[in-house]
Amino acid sequence: MAKIRLTKEFRFESAHVLLGYDGPCRNIHGHSYRMAVTVIGEPIIDVSSPKLGMVMDFGLLKNIVNETIVTDFDHALIINDKSPGISEGTWHKVSEKLILVPYQPSCENLLTDFAERIISKLPASAKLHHIRLDETPNSYAEWYAEDNIGL
Repeated sequence: MAKIRLTKEFRFESAHVLLGYDGPCRNIHGHSYRMAVTVIGEPIIDVSSPKLGMVMDFGLLKNIVNETIVTDFDHALIINDKSPGISEGTWHKVSEKLILVPYQPSCENLLTDFAERIISKLPASAKLHHIRLDETPNSYAEWYAEDNIGL
């Protein structure tokens, strides 16, 4: 049976700040993120399945990504949990929707986090192939499963 890749695109708005960065991104700033999630698998051949001929339902992929990433990260401020002011609650005064992450919230690190979240929710019939995260209209990062085997 042929391997097929399915891709679904998502959009969300988020702000972040890069702790200790030596450029302007050390200040709070936002992005209109565009993310493409691609899974790979073989189409279902069970004639009794309502998903006959599908690798997975696009609707299921949409639900997984929305529930694990988009709902949480849309219109949120993402900061490193080692940023000054965390214990004092300073950042909670800046944003009602605050996401503390144990890493520098760069595009690259967000991708790694997102990949782990998606992989844990996919059905056995589909594997995460890659994710592309556009931070701006002309800047993006990509995560590929084949590059991350054994990590």
